[in-house]
Amino acid sequence: MIEILANSIIIVTLRRNNKTNEKNNTTSPSSLQRALVRWAVGYVGYTRIYNEGLPFAVSLFLFPNGQLSIINCQHLKKNNSMLRIAVQSKGRLYDETMLLLEEAGIKLNRGKRILLLSAKGFPVEVLFLRDDDIPQSVANGVADIGIVGENEYVEKGQEAKLVKRLGFSKCRLSLAIPKDEDYQGVQWFEGKTIATSYPEILKSYLKEKGVKADLHVISGSVEIAPGIGLADAIFDIVSSGSTLVSNQLKEVEVIMQSEALLIANNNLSEEKQSILDELLFRFESIQEAEGKKYVLLNAPKDKVKEITEVLPGMKSPTITPLADENWVSVQSVIAEKHFWEIIGKLKSLGAEGILVIPIEKMIL
Repeated sequence: MIEILANSIIIVTLRRNNKTNEKNNTTSPSSLQRALVRWAVGYVGYTRIYNEGLPFAVSLFLFPNGQLSIINCQHLKKNNSMLRIAVQSKGRLYDETMLLLEEAGIKLNRGKRILLLSAKGFPVEVLFLRDDDIPQSVANGVADIGIVGENEYVEKGQEAKLVKRLGFSKCRLSLAIPKDEDYQGVQWFEGKTIATSYPEILKSYLKEKGVKADLHVISGSVEIAPGIGLADAIFDIVSSGSTLVSNQLKEVEVIMQSEALLIANNNLSEEKQSILDELLFRFESIQEAEGKKYVLLNAPKDKVKEITEVLPGMKSPTITPLADENWVSVQSVIAEKHFWEIIGKLKSLGAEGILVIPIEKMIL
């Protein structure tokens, strides 16, 4: 038995015969009992155990006789002058979050098994967690803010405030059943067993519809449950739907849409709120630039009024005189989804030398 101090995160590495098993396993805060951790003799693996705060890290050896020995201790105190952001440690949400941070000028150089990492050039440190640990970590102050899927945020119901919808990692939570079943409506689920990793969201939906069903809560590989006789149906995340098809399932009810959210602790200091405001400014500048193109063109002077009606711009197009008094240069921003339609109209009005440039960031 190893006692964890209050307000702490322990990083534990277990080894046998000096060989580390690379398989990762994570214990969430909800499984801790009075900050005490018990290890089964013979267990070999790598685990992270989270609690409030982050004062130190400990590595342990598990020898063949089952005895544990502490081999090092590293202090990881929380830096009150830095904003700590919790992000998913792997997966699609991790990839898209890292891209967003990089575009926002937050440089990270992550190695293997790094739990906490300070950014370069911006007062932020990143805490890598499992997605389902992020809402609680932010609510409890382990992290100041977090980027998490809306599905996990709603499921956990933690008291962390929603700051911004980020618009990526979009998916949906849906009910799915074997493809050969005759589905006539939600009453099909009456008395059925449904496998899910999101019991709270599903309970709320079934209660609203007046349906009584048995929920079988599992984590990971939910889609195989009907095929092995574990459940009659599933309630899980759906992106493209290919996983359902490969498991002979069909989507019958979409319960909620989900995307990446930026959430924050309810009690940020003024200093940390100021850092968050700057981070939001950067995120919004990146989002404003998405799906937009910068257009430069030469136009006949007598067609300027008609051309500016086609090009809305941020407020209005920029018009610059050219050496030829009969021509002007016009610059504007257009939405990519209307790009070809607008370009066609510009050409019909006599525009020439049309140059289209991608926009990386846009400050409004």
